Amino acid sequence: MNYRAVETDAEYVARLETGADWRAEIESLANEVDADAAWFTALGAVQDAELWFYDQDDCEYYPIEFDEPLEVASCVGNVSLLDGDRFAHTHVVLSDSDGDAVAGHLNEATVWAGEVHMRVFEQGLEREHDETTDLDLWL
Repeated sequence: MNYRAVETDAEYVARLETGADWRAEIESLANEVDADAAWFTALGAVQDAELWFYDQDDCEYYPIEFDEPLEVASCVGNVSLLDGDRFAHTHVVLSDSDGDAVAGHLNEATVWAGEVHMRVFEQGLEREHDETTDLDLWL
Protein backbone atom coordinates (compact mmCIF):
# COMPACT_ATOMS: atom_id res chain seq x y z
CA MET A 1 0.00 0.00 0.00
CA ASN A 2 1.22 3.47 -0.92
CA TYR A 3 -0.12 6.25 1.32
CA ARG A 4 0.64 9.68 2.75
CA ALA A 5 -1.05 12.29 4.88
CA VAL A 6 -2.67 15.17 2.99
CA GLU A 7 -3.48 18.68 4.09
CA THR A 8 -6.21 20.65 2.37
CA ASP A 9 -5.42 23.99 0.85
CA ALA A 10 -8.85 25.22 -0.22
CA GLU A 11 -12.38 24.10 -1.07
CA TYR A 12 -14.52 25.24 -3.98
CA VAL A 13 -18.05 24.78 -5.24
CA ALA A 14 -18.91 25.31 -8.89
CA ARG A 15 -21.80 25.01 -11.30
CA LEU A 16 -20.92 23.13 -14.47
CA GLU A 17 -21.81 24.81 -17.76
CA THR A 18 -24.78 23.35 -19.67
CA GLY A 19 -23.62 21.79 -22.94
CA ALA A 20 -20.01 21.39 -21.81
CA ASP A 21 -18.23 18.09 -21.21
CA TRP A 22 -18.66 16.98 -17.56
CA ARG A 23 -15.09 15.77 -16.92
CA ALA A 24 -13.53 18.63 -18.89
CA GLU A 25 -15.44 21.12 -16.71
CA ILE A 26 -13.94 19.55 -13.58
CA GLU A 27 -10.47 19.68 -15.14
CA SER A 28 -11.11 23.31 -16.07
CA LEU A 29 -11.95 24.11 -12.44
CA ALA A 30 -8.75 22.36 -11.33
CA ASN A 31 -6.76 24.43 -13.84
CA GLU A 32 -8.47 27.64 -12.74
CA VAL A 33 -7.59 27.10 -9.06
CA ASP A 34 -4.15 25.50 -9.72
CA ALA A 35 -5.15 22.17 -8.15
CA ASP A 36 -2.49 19.53 -8.79
CA ALA A 37 -4.32 17.22 -6.37
CA ALA A 38 -7.94 17.26 -5.22
CA TRP A 39 -10.94 15.16 -4.27
CA PHE A 40 -14.37 16.00 -5.65
CA THR A 41 -18.01 15.03 -5.47
CA ALA A 42 -20.74 16.14 -7.84
CA LEU A 43 -24.36 15.62 -8.85
CA GLY A 44 -26.73 16.75 -11.56
CA ALA A 45 -27.87 15.50 -14.94
CA VAL A 46 -26.33 14.76 -18.34
CA GLN A 47 -27.74 14.55 -21.85
CA ASP A 48 -25.60 11.56 -22.85
CA ALA A 49 -22.61 9.67 -21.49
CA GLU A 50 -19.76 7.35 -22.30
CA LEU A 51 -18.67 5.14 -19.41
CA TRP A 52 -15.66 2.87 -19.50
CA PHE A 53 -15.46 -0.58 -17.97
CA TYR A 54 -11.91 -1.85 -17.26
CA ASP A 55 -11.57 -5.53 -18.13
CA GLN A 56 -9.01 -6.88 -15.67
CA ASP A 57 -8.19 -9.90 -17.86
CA ASP A 58 -7.61 -7.88 -21.04
CA CYS A 59 -6.20 -4.84 -19.15
CA GLU A 60 -8.25 -2.65 -21.44
CA TYR A 61 -11.13 -0.18 -21.14
CA TYR A 62 -14.32 -0.94 -23.05
CA PRO A 63 -16.83 1.88 -23.74
CA ILE A 64 -20.50 1.77 -22.78
CA GLU A 65 -22.45 4.55 -24.55
CA PHE A 66 -25.75 6.16 -23.59
CA ASP A 67 -27.57 8.60 -25.88
CA GLU A 68 -30.32 9.69 -23.51
CA PRO A 69 -30.89 12.03 -20.57
CA LEU A 70 -29.56 10.59 -17.29
CA GLU A 71 -29.49 11.74 -13.67
CA VAL A 72 -26.07 11.90 -12.03
CA ALA A 73 -27.03 10.21 -8.78
CA SER A 74 -23.44 10.21 -7.57
CA CYS A 75 -20.10 11.36 -8.94
CA VAL A 76 -16.81 11.01 -7.11
CA GLY A 77 -13.24 11.36 -8.19
CA ASN A 78 -9.87 12.92 -7.80
CA VAL A 79 -7.56 15.26 -9.65
CA SER A 80 -3.89 14.50 -10.15
CA LEU A 81 -1.19 15.09 -12.75
CA LEU A 82 -0.97 12.70 -15.68
CA ASP A 83 1.82 13.39 -18.16
CA GLY A 84 2.04 16.95 -16.81
CA ASP A 85 -1.68 17.74 -17.27
CA ARG A 86 -4.44 17.83 -14.67
CA PHE A 87 -6.60 14.72 -14.99
CA ALA A 88 -9.99 14.21 -13.32
CA HIS A 89 -10.35 10.50 -12.55
CA THR A 90 -14.14 10.36 -12.45
CA HIS A 91 -16.61 7.63 -11.47
CA VAL A 92 -20.39 8.02 -11.67
CA VAL A 93 -23.68 6.37 -10.93
CA LEU A 94 -26.26 7.36 -13.55
CA SER A 95 -29.98 6.61 -13.56
CA ASP A 96 -32.54 6.65 -16.37
CA SER A 97 -36.22 7.63 -16.39
CA ASP A 98 -37.19 4.23 -14.95
CA GLY A 99 -34.74 4.61 -12.08
CA ASP A 100 -32.44 1.93 -13.45
CA ALA A 101 -28.83 2.70 -12.61
CA VAL A 102 -25.50 2.13 -14.35
CA ALA A 103 -22.08 2.97 -13.02
CA GLY A 104 -18.49 3.16 -14.11
CA HIS A 105 -15.53 5.28 -15.08
CA LEU A 106 -16.83 8.44 -16.80
CA ASN A 107 -14.99 9.21 -20.01
CA GLU A 108 -17.31 11.94 -21.26
CA ALA A 109 -20.82 13.27 -20.87
CA THR A 110 -22.69 16.40 -21.93
CA VAL A 111 -23.73 18.50 -18.93
CA TRP A 112 -27.41 19.36 -18.56
CA ALA A 113 -26.92 20.65 -15.01
CA GLY A 114 -24.14 19.95 -12.57
CA GLU A 115 -22.77 21.04 -9.23
CA VAL A 116 -19.36 20.08 -7.91
CA HIS A 117 -17.54 20.39 -4.59
CA MET A 118 -13.74 20.20 -4.83
CA ARG A 119 -11.31 19.90 -1.91
CA VAL A 120 -7.79 20.84 -3.01
CA PHE A 121 -4.72 19.29 -1.37
CA GLU A 122 -1.60 21.30 -0.58
CA GLN A 123 0.77 18.86 -2.31
CA GLY A 124 0.29 17.53 -5.82
CA LEU A 125 -0.22 13.92 -6.82
CA GLU A 126 1.17 12.35 -9.98
CA ARG A 127 0.09 9.28 -11.87
CA GLU A 128 2.57 6.79 -13.22
CA HIS A 129 2.14 3.62 -15.25
CA ASP A 130 1.73 0.49 -13.08
CA GLU A 131 2.94 -2.67 -14.82
CA THR A 132 0.75 -5.05 -12.79
CA THR A 133 -2.59 -3.42 -13.61
CA ASP A 134 -1.52 -1.61 -16.82
CA LEU A 135 -3.16 1.52 -15.33
CA ASP A 136 -1.82 4.98 -14.54
CA LEU A 137 -1.92 5.07 -10.72
CA TRP A 138 -0.74 7.49 -8.01
CA LEU A 139 2.95 7.29 -7.18
